[in-house]
Amino acid sequence: MSLSPTASQANRRFWDADAQRYHADHTEYLSSFYWCPEMLHEADARLLGDVTGTSILEVGCGSAACTEWLASQGARLVTGFDISAGMLARAADGLALTQADVLAIPYRDDTFDIAFSAFGALPFVAELDVALTEIRRVLRPGGRFVFSVTHPMRWVFPDDPDIFTAAISYFDRAYEERDSAGALTYAEYHRTFGDWVRALRTAGFSLLDVTEPTWPTDLTTTWGQWSPARGALFPGTAIFSTLAP
Repeated sequence: MSLSPTASQANRRFWDADAQRYHADHTEYLSSFYWCPEMLHEADARLLGDVTGTSILEVGCGSAACTEWLASQGARLVTGFDISAGMLARAADGLALTQADVLAIPYRDDTFDIAFSAFGALPFVAELDVALTEIRRVLRPGGRFVFSVTHPMRWVFPDDPDIFTAAISYFDRAYEERDSAGALTYAEYHRTFGDWVRALRTAGFSLLDVTEPTWPTDLTTTWGQWSPARGALFPGTAIFSTLAP
């Protein structure tokens, strides 16, 4: 989400306007700490490890369901930020949340033991290297950063769960919507697997693992491009687990 009057402003306005619909459509997903539409819960995955006594930052927290869940798990400090005031307004009372851009995180260096993002800011950021460098900056040495994004291979399929034919170039790295005057109204950015690996390395992270959740046999929900039919054939989510050496 750029600081220029392009992606940052467009996505902030989009999510402010869309917050009510988004919450109405995804009530279960937003009820707790789920990493992805495959409904992988952190209580089962434990991708953040033992959070007891740690300080944790949620990047692109939205209405902060993940932050709220973590606050009951023994962490010393849990906070989050999001660019959208409309999303933050739907968070539970009493959480320590801030409206901010991932390109200029308003925390001091070496503040947090853990940072994470569950389909948060990163897919909407044009300047990924800047965002990752900011996240690395606020992590203590040895800190963990875990984030989930749409699986890179999903980009080649249209945003329709009934289409199984690749139609979009894997090497096309941006999707943007504009109004009749040409102003940007929505922006989303694709990274290949190689792009993610190189960006993480450039920002100083060590890649520990990539989790590709399978579709649960009892999950019948269709959400945009995520569906049981597609989930049975190829992954919809990639979760990167990294370490700040």
